Amino acid sequence: MTTPPSFDAVVLGAGAAGLLCAASAGQRGRRVLLVDHNRAAGAKILISGGGRCNFTNLGTAPDRFLSANRHFAKSALSRYTPADFLALVERHGIAWHEKTLGQLFCDGSARQIVAMLHDECARGGVELALGTPIGAVEHGDGLFRVTLDGRTVAAPSLVIATGGPSIPKLGASGFAYDLARRFGLKVIEPRPALVPLTLGADETLFRTLSGVAAPVIASAGKARFAEAALFTHRGLSGPAILQVSSYWRHGERIGVDFVPGRAPGWLRGAKRANPRATLRSTLARELPERLAETLADRLALGGELANLRDQALAEAEAALADWHFHPNGTEGFAKAEVTVGGISTAELSSQTMAAKRVPGLYAIGEAVDVTGWLGGYNFQWAWASGWAAAQAL
Repeated sequence: MTTPPSFDAVVLGAGAAGLLCAASAGQRGRRVLLVDHNRAAGAKILISGGGRCNFTNLGTAPDRFLSANRHFAKSALSRYTPADFLALVERHGIAWHEKTLGQLFCDGSARQIVAMLHDECARGGVELALGTPIGAVEHGDGLFRVTLDGRTVAAPSLVIATGGPSIPKLGASGFAYDLARRFGLKVIEPRPALVPLTLGADETLFRTLSGVAAPVIASAGKARFAEAALFTHRGLSGPAILQVSSYWRHGERIGVDFVPGRAPGWLRGAKRANPRATLRSTLARELPERLAETLADRLALGGELANLRDQALAEAEAALADWHFHPNGTEGFAKAEVTVGGISTAELSSQTMAAKRVPGLYAIGEAVDVTGWLGGYNFQWAWASGWAAAQAL
């Protein structure tokens, strides 16, 4: 005897993507069950943006996302835009402001975004099962059967929205990947992204600068980001470093331009303008004093500029504009804001987020191999991918 469907769709994971997907599908008349093992929905939403939720970015474009298929995100992002989510925010009367680089934040609290999504789910008649461990997940006879805390529910559609393993203290895990593999879907190796980098013993001098920050241009491969870098007791952090961490691979170096905007020849010009100055004092006019002191010590050019050869100053300029660090690792998923990698986009429809080989199965949000830059891009992917799947449920 076949199990009658309990719902039209079961959405696993009540994070950003799962909440918006469930609400959108419910408002399309679908009977939706939204499940999460956490007792409260939107755990990552609540801690984002310093508690104010950087909920989208006006500069959203496909080239600001990493994926094995750089074209995959185009469809969803073009059909549910930052303007669409902003309209929802304003409809709920949530005050917001724009910070640098197109980042939009709540004036108040990230709790307003979670409350808004709860309200949208209620409007769609979504049934919530929070604080509910997910047991067996099986598929047969055109139905997915999910065991939840002793009961089994069935639905013709199942949405994987349980995210990646970043920030495990919030309950994050690799559950999405295990489930995807169970259904025969390929998973691109997950690794921490938007994460601080650690430095080894040969660069311990820089770890003594813990707490010092400066505007830089950081680079990894062809990726370059002009934002602040922060020295930590373990290595490097700050927005510029978090950005390049998504592109960095173990064993590679990163470059840091400590004097962005300075043209070649600037130190030689400083020598002519103020020959009795030292390299340390000259750098201290550009950078925090402790950082200037450390860099000057590393460059080992003591004495007055007047006594330094132009060639030596030219080499110092080049070093300061592309200072090489060789991270020995990252601070891992515990400190990573998101995950690079995940369920392969080759397995999914870019239009609907549906699995090509498993009818009725969908994957959205961070669980998928699409990762945005720092600054609201990953939330916009969550909204867009969740909305795209909802239109197909």
